[in-house]
Amino acid sequence: MHPPDTGGFGHPISEDEAEDLLRCICFKTGPPRRVGVEVEWLVHDLDQPRTRVPSERLAAAFDQVRALPLDSALTFEPGGQLELSSRPAATLMECIDSTAGDLRAVRAVLRTAGLATTGSGLDPWHPPRRLLDDQRYDAMERHLDRSGPAGRTMMCSSASVQVCLDAGEEEPGPLGHARRWVLAHLLGAVLVAAFANSPLRAGRRTGWRSARQAVWDALDPVRPLAPDPLRDPRSAWAAHALDAPVMCLRRAEGAWDCPDGLTFRQWLRSGAPRPPTRDDLDYHLTTLFPPVRPRGHLELRMIDAQPGEDGWMVPLAVTTALFDDPEAAETVYRAVKPLAEYAASRPAPRNPLWVAAARRGLSDPELHAAAVTCFAAALEALERIGASEAVRASVAAFNERHVLPGLCPADDRRISTVAWEPVT
Repeated sequence: MHPPDTGGFGHPISEDEAEDLLRCICFKTGPPRRVGVEVEWLVHDLDQPRTRVPSERLAAAFDQVRALPLDSALTFEPGGQLELSSRPAATLMECIDSTAGDLRAVRAVLRTAGLATTGSGLDPWHPPRRLLDDQRYDAMERHLDRSGPAGRTMMCSSASVQVCLDAGEEEPGPLGHARRWVLAHLLGAVLVAAFANSPLRAGRRTGWRSARQAVWDALDPVRPLAPDPLRDPRSAWAAHALDAPVMCLRRAEGAWDCPDGLTFRQWLRSGAPRPPTRDDLDYHLTTLFPPVRPRGHLELRMIDAQPGEDGWMVPLAVTTALFDDPEAAETVYRAVKPLAEYAASRPAPRNPLWVAAARRGLSDPELHAAAVTCFAAALEALERIGASEAVRASVAAFNERHVLPGLCPADDRRISTVAWEPVT
């Protein structure tokens, strides 16, 4: 008997094997030891950001960037966004220093080409334009187009700061290892509100502080949702991943299939048009976009890209301090836990808490109160976890300018004829 043909993607797996893999590979518990960051940037003309850069000019500049000896992994998103993904670092400052050094090198090359990086959750000027011709993005575009235009905007016009932290140690109690998982989902709405930085599209205000978050929410009925964080995370995530629609069925040759409504669980049970494999499961996980994604560590994906050359350091520093300093984590857990009732009716990011965070930012009273507590705890914790004086000063300045008065970066931005500048 010949083995089933999987198209060269490995050996078939059963439904039970897939569930076991999801439980094991997505939550690797232990003492928090590492931190990482992924920073995405829109790339615009240095002097005329409202003028769209020709694709050939971007491609030539990106070829020069690719030649740099970077410590971070360098990728380019479908619309030409530039992304740097740090290595897992042992300390916050190791992560910041390494990423900052790579950013300086990248920006120097872009500057010689007359280009600059722009920190904004959504492109404030230009409609989506896909530059990458790739089977993955062809299939993603076809799949997400079924739910409307949000998919193309997400792919080509959005940018974020993603903070990656260890899942944490096993703890006593019914949720066991889920404390940091729960904290990530409750704190996530506070992070959305505090760092909201995408009020504009096509040069006009959208009515959202984080229009990027609204775009992600509109991708499709399931893909951006979070499983119930108050359930056992391994069981909840396994069920969520298996019951999510398959974005594409890859082929070694030819165009990839883009099934309509086929979940990974249904694919496992039917084995058609070919049996799914471990490689298919791993790939499927990369097509799920919840605000907190478990990948052996926790990937917090809800923070808009930040203004200024070093603005990305503030959400990284604050989030790391609140998770990895035990005293700060306990303080913040107590502060955000009451928000669970606010968020109970629907999964994030569609529950009232997350919608309020994206639409109202820190003008929402409950989120403002939580943010004030969170930043105070972070400021006390940063010195304990070895943050430099410069990083602590940046967090303190952000706290004074935005958090204490109930503002976010979206509240002090405007379009000018030359650049997207802070209001003074």
